[in-house]
Amino acid sequence: MKRRKFIGTSAAASVGLVACKTTNAMAPSNTESVKLKENINHSVCRWCYGKIPLEDFLKSLNELGIKAMDLTGPEEWPLMKKYGIHSSMCWGAGFGIEKGWNDLSLHEELIADYSQHIPKVAAAGYTNLICFSGNRNGMDDAEGLKNCAEGLKKIMPIAEKHGVVIQMELLNSKVNHPDYMCDTTPWGVELCKAIGSENFKLLYDIYHMQIMEGDIIRNIQDYNQYFGHYHTGGNPGRNEINDTQELFYPAIMKAILATGYTGYVAQEFIPTWDDKIAALKEGITICDI
Repeated sequence: MKRRKFIGTSAAASVGLVACKTTNAMAPSNTESVKLKENINHSVCRWCYGKIPLEDFLKSLNELGIKAMDLTGPEEWPLMKKYGIHSSMCWGAGFGIEKGWNDLSLHEELIADYSQHIPKVAAAGYTNLICFSGNRNGMDDAEGLKNCAEGLKKIMPIAEKHGVVIQMELLNSKVNHPDYMCDTTPWGVELCKAIGSENFKLLYDIYHMQIMEGDIIRNIQDYNQYFGHYHTGGNPGRNEINDTQELFYPAIMKAILATGYTGYVAQEFIPTWDDKIAALKEGITICDI
């Protein structure tokens, strides 16, 4: 996979998100350690803390009791294992967000790329591997769904053999990822039904879906069987998930827990505090119901 290209796409998105930074940055009022209840399996997206050296960040995760990290590839895995941090959502295959499975001309390379990466994920002891629909580029949503299903079905036998779950992320096309096709829960659910494998799920990003459709708790209740992973983020701005934004994460976490979900919930907000680790700690504490 063209990992550099993948990271470049994600980094470009990150720059746009940082530009939305709120003016509510503040120092935490309480930095005492908090004992986690362990009802929620906490994770965090590495890219949100990319300026912190990886080893330093892993040490901080150990101190906070966070046991996993999202959106990592083979380059990070050895050091993560050293610190006992699980890779809860792997990446490393594909072309990134804008060019994905809805484009038939990319299928040959995508199938080859994922077919090589899936065994690597499994061999490292991990389960989840991200994928993307790609942008519409004038394509009808029904055609894009058909194309995605056609290509993804071809890697399902490999994913099933190795116990790897391919997860397509739901992203908003209104603010951060214009023209992205997998931008609503119903479209993603229909794709899951078309593929018909327990090794294909949706990565339900709460921030993105709040922008596109809202009704977060009802959708979790109605469609949780199709969700294999969750991301957080404050809306608007994708910053801290405290009372500076509109989502009430304790209730959302309770709804997730009530479905019987036992996977990871990854913090994917962009911290505005000078002390980034303190901001992360606050987010984890809010979600630790």
